[in-house]
Amino acid sequence: MLNTLIEAFRLISTWEVIVAMFAASVYGLVIGSLPGLSATMATALLVPVTFYLSPIAAIATIVAASSMAIFSGDIPGALLRIPGTPASAAYADEAYAMTMKGEAELALGAGVWFSAVGGIAGVVSLMALAPPLAEIALSFSTFEYFWLALLGLMCATLVARSSPVKAIAGMFIGLLVSCIGIENPGGVPRFTFGLTDLLGGIEPIPALVGVFAVAQVMRAMLTPEPPPIPRRKFGSIMAGQWTLTKKYHWQMTRGNIIGIIIGVLPGAGADMAAWVSYAMSKRFSKEPEKFGTGHVEGLVEAGASNNASIASGWVPSLLFGIPGDTIAAIAIGVLYMKGLNPGPTLFTEKASSMYAIYLMFIIANILMIPLGIAMIRIAAYVLRAPRSTVMPVIMLCCAVGSFAIGNNMFGVVTVAAFGVIGYVMEANGYPVAAMVLGIVMGTMVEQAFVTSLIKSDGSILPFFERPVAAILAAMAIGALLWPVMLWIWRKVKPAQTTSAAAAR
Repeated sequence: MLNTLIEAFRLISTWEVIVAMFAASVYGLVIGSLPGLSATMATALLVPVTFYLSPIAAIATIVAASSMAIFSGDIPGALLRIPGTPASAAYADEAYAMTMKGEAELALGAGVWFSAVGGIAGVVSLMALAPPLAEIALSFSTFEYFWLALLGLMCATLVARSSPVKAIAGMFIGLLVSCIGIENPGGVPRFTFGLTDLLGGIEPIPALVGVFAVAQVMRAMLTPEPPPIPRRKFGSIMAGQWTLTKKYHWQMTRGNIIGIIIGVLPGAGADMAAWVSYAMSKRFSKEPEKFGTGHVEGLVEAGASNNASIASGWVPSLLFGIPGDTIAAIAIGVLYMKGLNPGPTLFTEKASSMYAIYLMFIIANILMIPLGIAMIRIAAYVLRAPRSTVMPVIMLCCAVGSFAIGNNMFGVVTVAAFGVIGYVMEANGYPVAAMVLGIVMGTMVEQAFVTSLIKSDGSILPFFERPVAAILAAMAIGALLWPVMLWIWRKVKPAQTTSAAAAR
């Protein structure tokens, strides 16, 4: 283990990794602080750059940018009441209320401090959970992998904030996209319409860039420009944070635990972790009446939770290739592109690379404190960047990056097409995260299912015979039936209430 750790330090101590991590950190802070530009979009735009980097440097950019962007979304939320990222939306009103009370430094300091603490807690969970789970996963057959992938897809529909029916529809669109091309167990061209460019299928990376980056630009074109931030001089950003840590240590711990649990769930992500943690904080607070008036307690718990979920979301991604959130889905694409194929063998065959990822997460969260403080101080200048200047640059990056990945125009067309699809889906309440999971995991589900059927000679019984497979099958089927049961319960309960009232 000591040799592996030394090798991991050697991997991350190259100038390429150091420069890539620092540059990605600054980039993530800037993109996350611009209202409407999400951490997922920041990560998606980095993918073309990773094409030219070594594997460890490529992963370093994803880790650093995503961690920084999740935190810096708090800055416009506190100063303008406009959350920079969806994860910051849960407590933007609370942070803005603190700013109105003259406590902007305390609100922003809590954001940077508890985000860093939460991020490190998430790394600890990644280090603790991944190796023992990898040992178990080595005994998995294709039957277990099929049910696990199906469970991941079902969980994504359960945790979606829109209707479960729309989430399932989005998932099916993603599965349909994953069926395109000749790379299937039968080797038969599907949905190619005679186009040779479609024989190789739709690459997940251009689809992700289109759904998250181009669609966001389209939305920005139709929304008004945010108001300019008033110029102000900040006092000490970190003053009082240690006092808050001691006072709200249980809230911080609870936020970390909730973030870790939600991060492991496929499709949930940092924004869900922040909303759940803020609601839990209000529910169990001794002073619930202060929430909404500029009370720091909710910021402590939600801030710790959203960054903890980033690292823990890599647990299913690295072990099974099942993304914990949309950022992890992009990371999986980069891992495959760099030859670090997700799976339990990754922890035995390339253990030093895994330790390097752990160390990069820790370094990124430590870097968050000084760089975050610097970003808060220059926020007034960054937030004054006109949208008419920022958005064309983003579109240019999308076009150039998508062309560079495949070295042809088909990648650019794919990005543009999925930008339109992503915009239309979001406008009509269909979660794009469910579609992304369908695209990323569709091939895995199909290959595991077909391989299992070949092994069982067409029989369905072996899918339920192995104990672990039977447990996963029960969970997956339960997740599938849950929305139906919920719908029936909602229909039956009012009818029972009405009949009881009539009987009286």
